[in-house]
Amino acid sequence: MAIGYLALVLHAHLPFVRHPESDYVLEEEWLYEAITETYIPLLRIFEGLKRDGIDFKITMTLTPPLVSMLRDSLLQERYDEHLAKLQELAEKEIEHNRHHGHLKYLSEFYAKDFQQTREYWERYGGDLVKAFKQYQDSNNLEVITCGATHGYLPLMNMYPQAVWAQIKVACEHYEESFGRPARGIWLPECAYYYGLERMLADAGLRYFIIDGHAMLYGRPRPRFGTYTPVFTESGIAAFGRDHESSHQVWSSQLGYPGDPEYREFYKDLGWEAEYEYIKPYIMPNGQRKNTGIKYHKITGRGLGLGEKALYDPYWAREKAAEHAGNFMYNREQQVRHLYNVMQKRPIVLSPYDAELFGHWWYEGPWFLDSLFRKSWYDQSTYEMTHLADYLRKYPTQQVIRLAQSSWGYKGFHEYWLNETNAWIYPYLHKSAERMIELAKREPADELEWRALNQAARELLLAQSSDWAFIMRTGTMVPYAVRRTRSHLMRFNKLYDDINAGKIDSGWLQKVEGIDNIFPNINYRTYRSS
Repeated sequence: MAIGYLALVLHAHLPFVRHPESDYVLEEEWLYEAITETYIPLLRIFEGLKRDGIDFKITMTLTPPLVSMLRDSLLQERYDEHLAKLQELAEKEIEHNRHHGHLKYLSEFYAKDFQQTREYWERYGGDLVKAFKQYQDSNNLEVITCGATHGYLPLMNMYPQAVWAQIKVACEHYEESFGRPARGIWLPECAYYYGLERMLADAGLRYFIIDGHAMLYGRPRPRFGTYTPVFTESGIAAFGRDHESSHQVWSSQLGYPGDPEYREFYKDLGWEAEYEYIKPYIMPNGQRKNTGIKYHKITGRGLGLGEKALYDPYWAREKAAEHAGNFMYNREQQVRHLYNVMQKRPIVLSPYDAELFGHWWYEGPWFLDSLFRKSWYDQSTYEMTHLADYLRKYPTQQVIRLAQSSWGYKGFHEYWLNETNAWIYPYLHKSAERMIELAKREPADELEWRALNQAARELLLAQSSDWAFIMRTGTMVPYAVRRTRSHLMRFNKLYDDINAGKIDSGWLQKVEGIDNIFPNINYRTYRSS
């Protein structure tokens, strides 16, 4: 019998990026790349495991913005066109590389992979939420929710109604999408402050995920560290991240993804092919971009991009299987040690951004496939579980008061509040105050009802932590600034028009068509309770 548990948690999230007002916006490709390189590869792995009788267990966040985009007909149509372009380029590359054996082999590999992606996409009619849901229904996958727009909750805690709206709207959207209430939540950026658990419990949630130090610095100190969940005073459970197993995968310096056999992310055909040849497959304005076709491997640390050797998927897959075996071995040793110390079965929680597997680390889905298979056949030390099943088995845990925290840089709030992004918060706070004020109104007619609901959408979209994160990282900053400003400007126009009793119906209809997230939102969520 197993003496412990391993819980893999993948956080699948992208900001809400949808631009029907434009024929082409580069940032929409964040979704298209994730579908091609992460979401469909994961689903294909799940399909293969199920076919081979492996009762795998995994927990995944599918955030409300991501679910909304995956089910949006415009984005589905645009992804279909994007994939067709990829397939066309891959076929063209087979002919282009006909005299270079290795490059022709890689071109054929990509062409086959894109064709399999196409077949999976069409089998589900472009509805990947439906595809994920079938594994939830079979209890292999536990889908959990997140903040409505991934808002950074500790930085809005002076407005409890705004925090409540992020939680409540997310839970309502989850139930609409999956036909059952959400049981768990990945706190946006794993950011926690004392008192938040009361709202989570009031929303009907049973557990949430935090960074390990939120538990380790709690009061009283957790008896078993992060290796069992704890209960808060509100009765909702908290699971803490295991640093050791997380670091082993995501670290760019020490983790698996930096192995020389793996595909090099930063060397892409879109930047290297002859310009006139690649022009039909880059941006309409002629600027180069990544295509997703990459022919080189990491090769070695310190080498320039021009010194990279050609990639070989066969050996990369073998390396992923080797790393999966190493990860399994390390978890076996970890669980045995913890069991001997604790005298009870530990749970090792290993959470990652889902997009690490496939998009950033191309071989990541192969790693997961091998890990599930090896864990099923080659060991009996630990049992793979998802968090809902674990709580059903072990409903009694220590009660502690958690510490404020987030995950990532320094484990507190400064990545989302610093000199690059601090300017946004006075505007967000003022808008939250105004939305709470608007929530007290009773609409005079349907037009005002629509305007009030759209104001709620615009505030939620402005609050997305992704914009502050991008400003801090220094990539795509103009887009993040533009998105923050545009949502705030739309919100403030709605506020002024509602109060003046002069709502511009034509403009409102246009904005509803652009920012169409949460079609069933109720602005009264912002009322005090």
